[in-house]
Amino acid sequence: MIEKILILDFGSQYTQLIARAVREANVYCEITPFHHAIQFDPSLKGVILSGSPASVNEEEAPNVDIKAILEKVPVLTVCYGAQLSAKNFGGKVEKSNKREYGRAQLRVKKQDILFKDIEDNSQVWMSHSDSITQLPENFELLADTDSIPVAAFRKKQDDGNSLHGLQFHPEVYHSSQGKVMIKNFLVDICGCHQNWTPASFVTETVQKLKEQIGEGHVIMALSGGVDSTVAATLIHKAIGDRLHGIFVDNGVLRKDEFQQVLDTYHAIGLNVRGIDAKQMFYDGLAGKSEPEEKRKVIGKLFIDIFQVEASKMLEAKFLGQGTIYPDVIESVSVHGPSQTIKSHHNVGGLPESLHLTLVEPLRSLFKDEVRRVGLELGIPSAMIARHPFPGPGLAIRILGEVTAEKVDLLQRADAIYMNGLKEFGLYDKVWQAGTILLPVKSVGVMGDERTYEVVIALRAVTSLDGMTANWSRIPYDILESHYIGGFNMQVDVLFINKKHNFNNIVNKLLAYVAPVALI
Repeated sequence: MIEKILILDFGSQYTQLIARAVREANVYCEITPFHHAIQFDPSLKGVILSGSPASVNEEEAPNVDIKAILEKVPVLTVCYGAQLSAKNFGGKVEKSNKREYGRAQLRVKKQDILFKDIEDNSQVWMSHSDSITQLPENFELLADTDSIPVAAFRKKQDDGNSLHGLQFHPEVYHSSQGKVMIKNFLVDICGCHQNWTPASFVTETVQKLKEQIGEGHVIMALSGGVDSTVAATLIHKAIGDRLHGIFVDNGVLRKDEFQQVLDTYHAIGLNVRGIDAKQMFYDGLAGKSEPEEKRKVIGKLFIDIFQVEASKMLEAKFLGQGTIYPDVIESVSVHGPSQTIKSHHNVGGLPESLHLTLVEPLRSLFKDEVRRVGLELGIPSAMIARHPFPGPGLAIRILGEVTAEKVDLLQRADAIYMNGLKEFGLYDKVWQAGTILLPVKSVGVMGDERTYEVVIALRAVTSLDGMTANWSRIPYDILESHYIGGFNMQVDVLFINKKHNFNNIVNKLLAYVAPVALI
């Protein structure tokens, strides 16, 4: 039985960070919207209430029956969750004179198991506009700061489960010992054994897959990425060659990727068949320039191809997918039906005509956890360390219409970029890098010739779990040593001339990486 912590999400931007902190302590957790019913069973060891952009004093403020939860398991409440618990038990929460945002020094007023190994005056991160001005009866103050009278509290001990409240955000990096507090809650209060590891996940998942699939067959589309590869390997470990993989060359993969990925699949023993459908996709994308339109064209064509292949495998009753936890989170809103974020990703739904049962072994994992599971399974590190690649491939990294000529140009530029990052030891430090073909041309001079050539942007971000990202910071010594006179390195474009030593120019300029979102 896997021990579990449930995180009730009230819409905070930090909720995923709570989940990260729990899992880093080797305890499994799930995020669920606050209004979803809680299934209490022996595996559930505790509940955490997240923050929220709302005020507990609003007429339609998000609410939950904390008393009912407390009857079953210990509860930790954070920011809005702490204010809600104080109000629900009879305390007062009022508007602050000013929004409290940023660092503060935590003054511990009373020792508690939650503060085990916590230094006095440790730094914490505040982000709230309301404050708890009066604690309920039978509650006691644990800590304050210079600006707020109630920074932490607990319900006085009785025969029931413990309730702790933190006005600050322990999950945020700027709370220097916040993760220690979360660990104390998990281990010392909830009694979690910290035994959720990649090895335990593999064992548990393979057993569940055997039970779910039985003697059935699974058909699965593989993308060449980490998620689908790890998912396929788990399914293969459970049912062997009754997994039937399909890898489609849609014409917008990276340079030589189709054959390289097929070779890797065969090397690790997966039963995968490659399908060359490049021309079909090029024909479908002809005249299409809007990104969302291109996504939908690629998605429809892929489904069409997959349906044809699935019809050849009548014994397959299951469909494998590499859905991971960020896909699930981004498809569910705490406020109801969510805005569509990933129109190219099939999360939890299938064309009805396929009549297949979904198998998603990675549905509970963040991206970095998927990588650790992949290494545990013995998948080559080069495959595990591959940067995430968008489902529509290079089609959305070509701004404007997609043509075979543009794809070839971008493939070559992207290969040079990736190889350059590897050469300078930067590839594994960057979470995702991409080469973007812009819909403009630039006038310039190379040698004694006037040029009018295409423009390519190099972009890269760092991330841990695929939920948030920041730009990659390339060391100045690389910028300096690979500066080309006449080019301003503080721009995010490269001027590519196919006639003038293409490779050399790109290799020298690839050092500058501009900030972007994940694509």
